[in-house]
Amino acid sequence: MRVLTSISGHNLRDVGKFARQLEGNGFSGATTQENRSDAFLPLAVAATETDRLQLRTSISIAFARSPMSSAMMAWDIQAASNGRFTLGLGSQVKGHNVRRFSVPWSPPAPRIREYVQSVRAIWDCWQNDAKLDYQGEHYQFTLMTPNFTPEKLTCALPRIEIAAVGPVMMKVAAEECDGVMLHGFCTKKYLEDAVMPRLQGGLKTAGKSREDFEISGGGFVATGPDDEAVQELFEWVRMRVGFYGSTPSYWPVFEAHGLEDLGHKLNDMSKKGQWDAMTREISDDVVRLFTAVGRHDELVGAIEDRFGGLADIVGLPADTPPDVVQDVKAINCPFRS
Repeated sequence: MRVLTSISGHNLRDVGKFARQLEGNGFSGATTQENRSDAFLPLAVAATETDRLQLRTSISIAFARSPMSSAMMAWDIQAASNGRFTLGLGSQVKGHNVRRFSVPWSPPAPRIREYVQSVRAIWDCWQNDAKLDYQGEHYQFTLMTPNFTPEKLTCALPRIEIAAVGPVMMKVAAEECDGVMLHGFCTKKYLEDAVMPRLQGGLKTAGKSREDFEISGGGFVATGPDDEAVQELFEWVRMRVGFYGSTPSYWPVFEAHGLEDLGHKLNDMSKKGQWDAMTREISDDVVRLFTAVGRHDELVGAIEDRFGGLADIVGLPADTPPDVVQDVKAINCPFRS
C-alpha cells in the first residue's frame, strides 16, 4: 500500500525541506489540493528536491485550465522528477467553476473524458511525433509546431487519474484513466457494494485489469500517538461528515446505510446556517462508518479492516512516525505498479 500526505499550505520556500523530510520518513508520495494555492507549483519544487517521492495533484481543477496547459505543466514536472508525477484531475462543482473561475459549465463526465483524451493526444504528439488532431465536442486541438514542442521525456508518460463520486464519473475513470481518486465521504459498505462493481465494469469494458488500475482514498483516517490525538481527528471527521452529508450528491452513501433522513436533516440545517449543530447530528457510529480509527500502535489493523483489498493508497498525517508508515506500506493491495 502507498502512503501519501499533503504538502499544500506550505510556503514555496519551505516545500523543498518538507518534501525531503517526507521522503526521509518513508512516505510514498506527496499530494497537493487546489484550494488556497496552485496545485502544480509545490510539486515542481518538490520534484527538484527529492529522488523517490511520488508527486500528484489531488486534485487540480480541470475545467479552470485548458488541457494544453495541464499537459504542459504535467510534462515539465514529470521531466524534473524523472517519472514520479501523476496528473490528478477533478471537475469541481458548478458554483466554483462558474462563479470562482468564470468558466462555462456543462455535464462534467463527458467533458472530463474529452479532457483526459486530449491530454493524451497532446502527449502522443510530443513524445511519438503523432499528428495533433483531437476533435471533440468540448475540446479541439490541431496545431503544434516545433517551436512549441517540448523535448521528449526520457521516462514514462505521466499517469492520469480523476476524482470520482458518482457512477458516470467512475465509469470514465475506469475506461480512460490509470486510476481513480475516491472521496473521503465513503464507507466500506459503499466501496464494496457500489464503487467496486462500477469500476470493475468500466475496467472490463476497457480491457484493463484491476492490478493495473490504482484506487486511492474512499474514507478517512483518524490516528495519532495517543487516544487524545485520535479523538481530535475523530472530531474533525465528524465535522466533515456533517458538511458533506448535507449535499444531495453524496446521499447515495447515506442511503446504503438507511440514513436518508439524516441527509435531508443536514441539508435543511445547512440552509439555515446551523453548521455547528450539523456536526452534533453525526453520531460516533456514523463517524466510524467513514473512518479507520486507531492509535499508531493500532493503525495497521484499522486500515486493513477498513481499506484492505479495496484501496491501494491511504493518506496519513505528515507527523506519522516512520516505523508506522513502513508498517502501513507493507499492507497488501491489488495494484501492481
